[in-house]
Amino acid sequence: MSESTTEDTLLEFPCQFPIKAMGKTNIELDLLVIEIVRRHVVEVNETAVKTRPSKDGNYLAVTVMIEASSKRQLDAIYQDLTDHPHVLMAL
Repeated sequence: MSESTTEDTLLEFPCQFPIKAMGKTNIELDLLVIEIVRRHVVEVNETAVKTRPSKDGNYLAVTVMIEASSKRQLDAIYQDLTDHPHVLMAL
């Protein structure tokens, strides 16, 4: 039985999944997001990280493409991201 049938999700694991976090540009948000994601994902390739500044340059969006293994893993990543004071939003 796959994990997607035992948990409340439409995803089939493992799958490629983008983790996105946003925060102020005055910190090294990309390094912070990578550090948090690496707590839950064994391998995060540096080429899987993309950053994009906001129109005015005040905010930065960081997207990390991971191979997600379960809904529990994704929930833990999002919890750690949203618990950090420098992360304003996680999608």
